[in-house]
Amino acid sequence: MSREPSSSPLLVTTTERPAGYEVKQALGQVFGVVVRSRGLGGNIMASLRSLGGGEIVEYTRLVEDTRRHAVDRMVENARVMGGNAVVMMRFDSSELGQTMTEVVAYGTAAIIEKSST
Repeated sequence: MSREPSSSPLLVTTTERPAGYEVKQALGQVFGVVVRSRGLGGNIMASLRSLGGGEIVEYTRLVEDTRRHAVDRMVENARVMGGNAVVMMRFDSSELGQTMTEVVAYGTAAIIEKSST
């Protein structure tokens, strides 16, 4: 049975039971993985900025964009499975080498409905 991906909004939550909804069916695990590397110019700018201390905006932007991209991939995987939600969503990240960052967004694809109470 093939399920068509939908463009309707998909609820992503870190809870097991979203308030105001009932989980009708758990479809299985879904994840989105992204590995990114900052370019040489960005690494040089970040290194120079780190000399003065404080936030390194080049890396903050990289991590934010990477997380967003990982969530987008996870959501698309949930849609392909026929879900309209991802419950128990989490992030994991690690460094690969000295210049690459891996971010994984994962959770359980589910079918949810608004509660009647």
